[in-house]
Amino acid sequence: MRGKQTYIIKWFLLWFFLTSPNLPAQAQKDPELLSWNELIQLYHQDVPPPALNEKLHKLLTTPFVRNTASDASRKPLKPTIIAVGKVLRVAQWNIERGLEFDAIRLAFTDSKQFNALMEDKGSKADDRARDEIREELRILQQSDLIVLNEVDWGVNRTRFRNVAAELAHAFGMNYAYGVEFVEVDPITMGLDQQVVLREVEEAYSEPHQDRDEMIAYVKQIMTPDPQRYRGLHGTAILSRYQLDNVRLIPFSICAHDWYADEKKISISEKVEGKVSTAVFKEQLVRQVRRGGRMMLLADIADPDFPSGQVTVVATHLEDVTTPANRQKELEEILDRIQTIHHPVILTGDMNTSTHSGVPVSVTRALKERFGDAKWWAEQGAAQAARYMTPFGWAYSASVGTIGLVRKVDDPTSTSIPLVGNNPEAKFFGMLEKFRFVDGGAFDFRGDKCCSSNERDGTLANSNERSEKGFVPTSELGKSFGLVGRYKLDWMFIRPPNLTKPKDKDEADHFAPHYGRTLRALNHSIPQRISDHNPITVDLPLGIGLPPHDGEGH
Repeated sequence: MRGKQTYIIKWFLLWFFLTSPNLPAQAQKDPELLSWNELIQLYHQDVPPPALNEKLHKLLTTPFVRNTASDASRKPLKPTIIAVGKVLRVAQWNIERGLEFDAIRLAFTDSKQFNALMEDKGSKADDRARDEIREELRILQQSDLIVLNEVDWGVNRTRFRNVAAELAHAFGMNYAYGVEFVEVDPITMGLDQQVVLREVEEAYSEPHQDRDEMIAYVKQIMTPDPQRYRGLHGTAILSRYQLDNVRLIPFSICAHDWYADEKKISISEKVEGKVSTAVFKEQLVRQVRRGGRMMLLADIADPDFPSGQVTVVATHLEDVTTPANRQKELEEILDRIQTIHHPVILTGDMNTSTHSGVPVSVTRALKERFGDAKWWAEQGAAQAARYMTPFGWAYSASVGTIGLVRKVDDPTSTSIPLVGNNPEAKFFGMLEKFRFVDGGAFDFRGDKCCSSNERDGTLANSNERSEKGFVPTSELGKSFGLVGRYKLDWMFIRPPNLTKPKDKDEADHFAPHYGRTLRALNHSIPQRISDHNPITVDLPLGIGLPPHDGEGH
């Protein structure tokens, strides 16, 4: 009898723990990290062994999730805006791998120390610019939800940091990290320094302190470290709200094969014992990776949210492909979220450049490959142009590239001056026409009363517009003459009850307000913090706000 009672009690307890809605969800198990030898194997073997392939698959489909901030009872800030009330402030930033880690960390946490860092880096900001920077720091530091693109973990160029985890700890936030790529290129892993070392040596005709310093730097930063190298690169969601139901979903379309396609351009020729221009070009721009583009989704909950819940969709669409393929990636996102009945925040680097691949200067390419170094910005390109080494070739090629002269102010328009029909327009048309199963729509409104700079026009409430089009989020460095300017990073918000994307009569509860591009902050140090400017938007948490009235703030 006692045995039967014990059996019944055990089954009751099991049933209770499995069905009780008030118990915390069991923590998701992390995927297993790859070893150094496995990473090398993933580079050399086009078809990995089944066990290794399965391990890679789990890494690319299982997010890393930490809700330590919620476990420590930390609460959202919910900043208050005049005439709007409390808001959920959302920030998005492609942080360029986290190369300027300290600047990013301080931008979100400590204005005083950020100012000191500006001085250390020789900032040229004048008084007016410093006022803008202070205001943008204030705005950024009140963000309760942050989406970061291009986030490294265990890579030489970012000193082997777990960038997402370290930033989340510094901000006092929860985080979810989704692996997009595993970096297996021998150059990225530090297995072949010779091309760059030779180039540094040839950039100066005589021994020079800067030359010696740069050689030492390359040797230090690119020394292989099998114990610390993880080779992970992806997207992160940081939040003061608990992150639940986190999903990492790779796109089924392969818009660019970062393994097979990149490996095809591998060149091994040398000319008269020196590294050829073709070899240097390959080493500079090639990135052999496993993985592909994806979406990272998470749910956040709060009594102040409409329906109590919001779904966050973070993504980074392919740049080395056509606008048509980016539209296919968007279609996969829309198919995934169509059945959601509560508000949705879709944000990230959408790469809406109107063409295949966003051009970069040689200095930027070097920094992205080998990390931050003053030499790249102040010495490398200038010396290269003088001596016409492969650096000089890359410098000349970057300035002469047709794509660099493009100034795409408004990728939402049907045509672009000097370019013609806009192949990116369909992307925004898809979003505007899209309807959730309950009839809900993304907010495309743009009103002077709800934009950050009193401009109107499509999406002005959620993304800052300029006199012509949008404020760019990505710009080619002006030191290279012609400037490429692009609006690549976007906020798309599905508020409650909105069924017509531009319906000005609908209430503003959780509708986008005051979309901003924080350009002054990003340009506060020489060569910028990132090659992308951060953006923010405010989502009112109040109830019963009046509809748009066309008046000022």
